[in-house]
Amino acid sequence: GQDQRKDSMSPEPTNGDLRVGVFVCDCGLNIAGAVDCGKVSEYAESLPDVICAVRNKYTCSDPGQQEIQRTIFENRLNRVVVASCSPSSYEPIFRQCIQGAGLNPYLLEMANIREHCSWVTQDREAATDKAKDIVKVAVSRAKWLYPQNEEQIPVTDAALVIGGGVAGMQAALDLAEFGHQVYLVEKKPSI
Repeated sequence: GQDQRKDSMSPEPTNGDLRVGVFVCDCGLNIAGAVDCGKVSEYAESLPDVICAVRNKYTCSDPGQQEIQRTIFENRLNRVVVASCSPSSYEPIFRQCIQGAGLNPYLLEMANIREHCSWVTQDREAATDKAKDIVKVAVSRAKWLYPQNEEQIPVTDAALVIGGGVAGMQAALDLAEFGHQVYLVEKKPSI
């Protein structure tokens, strides 16, 4: 069991191989209003395997993404941690961003310091400490990331509609209007 899992995963990089970049987002005042993002960025830079930490006002903006890509090139980063907003909203944007810089999109780790920290922690010092912990965990987790490739599965552009009643005929016509090859199957000899 456990030995098989280790064999199927890429090995953990040695300390010399891991080059993590951390990008801390102010998100305007959404994060910076409750968290000292400068201190979080300084702390991130002190973590093992972190080559650089960059603070940005809006990391998801075009200039923020360009800065990520530039930093990846300049520092030869092979892992990226973005400390910002909800991964459900922004992870696809950052995956595409790092892919544009030549990194596999799965070498990204998100640290949600908005919903998990700045929005729910009243005390600024406590929120800053919590954000540091969230970033530390994300950096630690980043060492276990390995490149993944999405499989391309060929799909036949055709549809099978079973039943030549009113609903089946309408479905067949609608699909045909969208340019799909349609096969209509009816159990009776005529429609």
